[in-house]
Amino acid sequence: MVLLEIRNLQLEFGSGSGALRALDGVSLSVEAGETLCLVGESGSGKSVTALSVARLVPSPPARYAGGEVLLEGRDVLKMSAKELRGIRGGVVSYVFQEPGASLNPVLRVGRQIQESLQLHRPDAATREEVVRLLKLVGIPAPETRAASYPHELSGGMQQRVVIAMAIASHPRLLVADEPTTALDVTIQAQIIELLAKLKRELGMAILLITHNLGIVGDLADRVAVMYAGQIVESAPARSLLKRPLHPYTQALMNSVPKLGAGAGRLNAIPGSVPRLEALPSGCRFHPRCPKAQPECARESPALVEVEAGRHVRCPLWRNSSEIASRRSEVTL
Repeated sequence: MVLLEIRNLQLEFGSGSGALRALDGVSLSVEAGETLCLVGESGSGKSVTALSVARLVPSPPARYAGGEVLLEGRDVLKMSAKELRGIRGGVVSYVFQEPGASLNPVLRVGRQIQESLQLHRPDAATREEVVRLLKLVGIPAPETRAASYPHELSGGMQQRVVIAMAIASHPRLLVADEPTTALDVTIQAQIIELLAKLKRELGMAILLITHNLGIVGDLADRVAVMYAGQIVESAPARSLLKRPLHPYTQALMNSVPKLGAGAGRLNAIPGSVPRLEALPSGCRFHPRCPKAQPECARESPALVEVEAGRHVRCPLWRNSSEIASRRSEVTL
C-alpha cells in the first residue's frame, strides 16, 4: 500500500518574475513499512522535499506552484490548518539533523517526550511510557536520564531522545533528515541500526534524507537521487548500488572513500550544485558531467522508466551498463 505519494511537486520562493523554483516536478512514493533514501549534495532540494510532506515550508516566502502531496490518499497541500495539526506528529513525524536545536534547553528530556504524548496519545502520557520509550531507543538508565536536561547528554543520546519524541505518537511515516550529521562514525552506525530496529518493531515507513551513500546499503529498500530540485534517478537500493545509471549517481558513488584503496586523493565532483537563480539550460548536471554531449546543454531530459521500478533522467543511461557493483565498497 502506498503511504506517501508526491506527484510533480513544484515549489517556488518569491513571486512573479523573480520567483525561484526550488522543486521542479518532484515525484516519489513510499510504501507502508518501506525505507526510501533521498540522496544528493547539499542544495539539491532534499530537505525542502521532506518538509513539504507535512507542509512545513513557511508560506510565504514559499509557494506551492503545482503538484500533489498525497499522504494516505489525502492531499496535504489542500488541508486546513486543523487537518495539518492532525497529521503532523500523528501520521508523519520528523527527526532533524541537529538534535540540540530540536530540544528545549530549559526542559528535562522526559518532560519533552511527555508533551509529545499529551498531544497525540494523552492516555499514555505517563512517566512509565516515557521511560519505556527511552529504553526502546537505547538510552541507558532511562529512569535517570528522563530527569536530565539536553546539555547533560551527548550528541548521540540527544539524537536518541529526539527519535523517542518522534515515535511517541506511533507515526506511520518517520522522516529522518540527515539524522547522523555531526556525529562520529561509531554513533552514526548506532543511529542507523536503531532506525532499522524501530522500523522492524513498529512497522513504520522511513523517508531518510542523506548525502552519505555509505548508509544507503544498510537501511534503504529504494533510493531516489536528487539534483538541483529534480529527481535524476530512482531504483531499488540493491540495483542502484550495483549499477548506477545516471552520471551524477555514478559520481556520488565514486566519491565515497573505499576500504583498502590506500592513500590518495578522493574522486570529488568538480564544481557545485547550481544556485536557483543560475540554473543551466538543458540537463542541470551537464556543466559538471564528464559524459556530457553538446545536446545535453540544449535539451532538458525527462525522467523515464528504463526498467521495471527504475527511472533515470538521462538519455545516456545505456552507456552506464559497465558500472560494476560497489555495494561492498561503500562503508560508513
